[in-house]
Amino acid sequence: MTSFKLAWAGGLLALIPFMASASIPIAHCRPGDRPESGLSGTITQQEVDRGDPAKGFNCNADIVGQFQGEGASWQLTAWKNCAYFDQRRNAAVAQQGTVVVDVTDPTKPQKTVIIDARGMLDPWESLKVNPARQLLAAAEQGQNGLAIYDISDCKSPVLRADVQLVGNRGHTGQWAPDGNTYYVTPLQASPSVIPIDTKDPTNPKIMPCGQGTPGCNSNGFYVNPPPVSPIVHDLEFSKDGNTAYLSTTGNPTNGFPNGLVILDVSDFQQRRPNPGFKIIGSLGWNDGSRGAQKALPVTIKGKPYILFSDESGAQGGGCAAGMSANGFPRLIDISDPKNPKTVGKIMLDVHDPQYCTQVSAMAAAGSPLRPTPGGASFGYSCHYCAVDDADDAKIAGCSCFTAGARFFDISNPEYVTEIAYLKPPAQGTKLLPASQYANQGGAAAATFVRNYDWSTSKFSWPKDRGMTSGDVWITGQDNGFMVVKLAATAGGDSGGCASADASIGALMIFGVLQLVRRWRARSS
Repeated sequence: MTSFKLAWAGGLLALIPFMASASIPIAHCRPGDRPESGLSGTITQQEVDRGDPAKGFNCNADIVGQFQGEGASWQLTAWKNCAYFDQRRNAAVAQQGTVVVDVTDPTKPQKTVIIDARGMLDPWESLKVNPARQLLAAAEQGQNGLAIYDISDCKSPVLRADVQLVGNRGHTGQWAPDGNTYYVTPLQASPSVIPIDTKDPTNPKIMPCGQGTPGCNSNGFYVNPPPVSPIVHDLEFSKDGNTAYLSTTGNPTNGFPNGLVILDVSDFQQRRPNPGFKIIGSLGWNDGSRGAQKALPVTIKGKPYILFSDESGAQGGGCAAGMSANGFPRLIDISDPKNPKTVGKIMLDVHDPQYCTQVSAMAAAGSPLRPTPGGASFGYSCHYCAVDDADDAKIAGCSCFTAGARFFDISNPEYVTEIAYLKPPAQGTKLLPASQYANQGGAAAATFVRNYDWSTSKFSWPKDRGMTSGDVWITGQDNGFMVVKLAATAGGDSGGCASADASIGALMIFGVLQLVRRWRARSS
């Protein structure tokens, strides 16, 4: 056998264990970082015994500023030098409502005020900024309240509307890019999407769909028609506001596919008479990743994609079928919007089907490593993702519940790598009345030792908030608001070994390094 053939054979043998794994390559941390030692996304019993969770874990990412307050709830949004995050609706909170944070000095973020119009008391995931008109809106969770503030002076929001709209029901929502429409998604079977005319922000009004248009019921509310799921979790829009990208929740129990729906909303955007919604295309999946959360349109090297995230997974019940225990992000090619297709699954080890049984057992009720008193809850699933530049995306940051804040190089959608992560210090039994996570499990929450935090909000990158430079802003439900600096070495477009001219030697080295690093992590 020639030396060339021997090299090929050796290279392939080195790569076989790596190629068998669905999880992406793990990040290369700096000296002095506090990296995970087990499966990526998890903690180990040895780490707990040493007290490591209370110190936190990091790789190429550092907290440079923090305002913890009394904890945080589900969402974060931002404009200019200000951040806005919600709190759990809880009488024990000193002042209920949405916290306004001045981040002029990123090392010392400071609360300026708490806004408490009805929609801001419990906005859940609906708390969103419209940059075009400098407006902040939120819909009251499970109720019909809607609040709109002018944030042209971002530190001192001015109330424009505090209304109750018959037929509205808050959970999530998003602005059309021009700020003239705010869409509420209630996360229920009916209605699916509620368009609200906000052209006059002091007088928002629900816009009924036209009778006889697809999915429009007799009350003028829209419901996604079969075969797609009618339950919409969140949505985003094309730049012209004519197309919506819906995350629709489904699973084997409710009989609907979990996935993406691309919806024509141009009748509402253009204010046409007898407006209707029209489904352009859809994509569903049943691989264990479920609880569809967010469909974010991004452009990578000139090509359009959806960066999609699911907030839950099959857990142990899906392991035998080769499913993922937890929800994970994926990249979907929407070059043909009628036929979207998945081109990449962004899996940590906690999402990899080959570790489903192990990961599920770690999170199950009774396990000393369980995230909540009752067990997995959302586990290690990824709730929201955001990118450094939606027009030229290179880095994605995803909030992955107990797996923390994870950062990925997505410059090559078919070869995504992890470049950084942050799991802030676990708060143990600290009383945090505004944190959803700290109050899981009812009476058991008071004594349950939390070895994790819940990372759940959509991260804020500088371009998102109308800035040209700065750090990433995130929240942890126990740690509150944090300013996170990524290491200079954690840049996107790294290329890796996926380039066409990669040598056999490089491939061999890459495969061996990944194998050794993973073996060390899993055997510690």
